[in-house]
Amino acid sequence: LVVSRHCSLYDRPLIHYWLESERDIYPDTGGTRDSQFYPSVLEKGMRCERALRLALAEAYVQGVSTRKMAKVTEELCGLSLSSTQVSRAAKLLDEELDHWRKRELGNYPYLYLDARYEKVRHGGSVVDCAVLVAMGVNDSGKRDILGCSVSLSEAEVHWREFLQSLVQRGLRGITLIVSDAHEGLRSARKAVFGATPWQRCQFHLQQNALAYVPRQDMKQSIAGELKAVFNAPNAHEARRLLDAFVGRHEKAAPKLAKWAEENVPEGLVVYQLPEAHQRRLRTSNPLERVNRELKRRTRVATLFPNEESCLRLISAVAMEIAEEWQTGKTYLTM
Repeated sequence: LVVSRHCSLYDRPLIHYWLESERDIYPDTGGTRDSQFYPSVLEKGMRCERALRLALAEAYVQGVSTRKMAKVTEELCGLSLSSTQVSRAAKLLDEELDHWRKRELGNYPYLYLDARYEKVRHGGSVVDCAVLVAMGVNDSGKRDILGCSVSLSEAEVHWREFLQSLVQRGLRGITLIVSDAHEGLRSARKAVFGATPWQRCQFHLQQNALAYVPRQDMKQSIAGELKAVFNAPNAHEARRLLDAFVGRHEKAAPKLAKWAEENVPEGLVVYQLPEAHQRRLRTSNPLERVNRELKRRTRVATLFPNEESCLRLISAVAMEIAEEWQTGKTYLTM
């Protein structure tokens, strides 16, 4: 009892382990050789420790850096914790987050795919790791984050593993996929969802087009013309405006005209959907907003010590966003 009162919070688990061992050796005595005594103050200390660790984990998920948390615990609790110990406390979330990432899926008519990058220490150097995120709209019109993954790049092999994991978890009923045209994602999508229609993000298309504009003073007018194509009331009018765009720039900007003829139709697939759904499915902007929220939370970390710590924080924030969506407004009227 004297030892348990004077040991630090992080020494108490060792004493608790010793007492439990004694209980196993002497089961009839309740934990000691000669009596039924078991110090209640120790159990209280264990509860306090668990509460503190959970509080640290929650603060970490809410965007407080590990170094700041170390300072807070020293001021409030008199404990000198390193940032590494705070990160270790955040691992308490792993089981719950792993269960969320592996949960069973179902029918999701619309699927959004996108990636962003975080700096992670890997093999003794700092690299930009790709954070792959999938968002879906279910039969009830509610949004949901279906999964997330941290990989070394957006290569086809990583995207394919991620998409196959969604299928293995029961993802089905997809009628449209919305994403940009990254080569790795494009190849993986064709391999896993080859028969599913694909809507290329119109926002990314407009950005890609500017790389083919020969003169700086043409960029604003080109952007306006492409915007008119994407804002057309129906597929027939969009195609007519696209043909006019190609003909108008065929001589002055032949590379732009050829690129538009081959690529812009990939951004017009959305016209096959009900009119009420078209506006929200013509770009991957809904998922871009999720990525901005993820970045707001991960910015305080600056650099992750490994891929696991990055995935932990990304998953926790994504899970929080998904839960808010489930209790929030309907995104689309199905």
